[in-house]
Amino acid sequence: MGTAKGKKVLVTGGGGFVGLALVKRLVREGFEVTSFSRKRYSVHQELGINTVIGDITDAHVVKKACKGVDVVFHTAAKVEMWGRYKNFYDVNVVGTENIIEACIENEVPHLVFTSSASVVFDGNDIEGKDETLPYPDKGESHYAHTKMLAEQRVVQASGEKLKTISLRPHLIYGPGDTQLVPRIIEKAKSGRIRRIGKKQCLIDTTHIDNFTEAQMQAYEKLVSGSGVSGKAYFITNGQPIETWEFINGILKENNLTPVQRTVPKWLALTVAALFEITCRITGRPPLLTQFLVKEMSTSHWFDISAAKRDLQLLHQPVQNRNQ
Repeated sequence: MGTAKGKKVLVTGGGGFVGLALVKRLVREGFEVTSFSRKRYSVHQELGINTVIGDITDAHVVKKACKGVDVVFHTAAKVEMWGRYKNFYDVNVVGTENIIEACIENEVPHLVFTSSASVVFDGNDIEGKDETLPYPDKGESHYAHTKMLAEQRVVQASGEKLKTISLRPHLIYGPGDTQLVPRIIEKAKSGRIRRIGKKQCLIDTTHIDNFTEAQMQAYEKLVSGSGVSGKAYFITNGQPIETWEFINGILKENNLTPVQRTVPKWLALTVAALFEITCRITGRPPLLTQFLVKEMSTSHWFDISAAKRDLQLLHQPVQNRNQ
């Protein structure tokens, strides 16, 4: 990559699934990489990168971490399905505000933000929509809502001093995945997974290699001044798949029995609501949320022609959900 030589990069959340995959790619490309995370990871030492230990909500630490940096890849986020709104807001919104302010104060010219396709989800089907799809009045979960607010701030921050771009992946999986595939496998092994409704729904997914490539291309385009600053892009494999074909494919690849039993959507929503009420009383995470029920019973796939055109993405088709 032509922009690598002598360039200093900060990756927030560099120990997470998305962040670590990016760190490894940046190291291979010859960038001087620093990871910003809440704890130390032995893999960072093995890779020979710099590390900054701190909390993204600490503006002072963030400003120090951004000093002398050429680009920030902001991947750190609170991604859990449940929790207090303030905790999501502090990490996803305040943390992003801290990054933006630190970039401007330290004259960091480029910011690549990992957003989420969930920022436009309103609980209904999304079928082949592009980036003109508006934000909902309120996100369907604390995560979705706070990521929406964070993305808005990144878009608004774009200007002469700071070039920004927001990438909206959907259901990222692949080597190193600690969220999507492991959770599906865990629920299947415990017998706590059911088809919701009988509707056939198509969903988009994103292999980690495809998303990392998108991050690299986004930076290239920001540097070249190609007009992508201040924009948001859906990033997926570009291969919509039926929800339960995807889930059962994962189970089959892990020698687990495919899910056949079905529960009505209304019943799943009722049970999820009861779980959420119980959670507020006991403090224990619910086994099922209304957001998850809606996600698993609606179509959500996107038109990624803008990303292909503006970022010149050449995604590799992916067959095996474990690879």
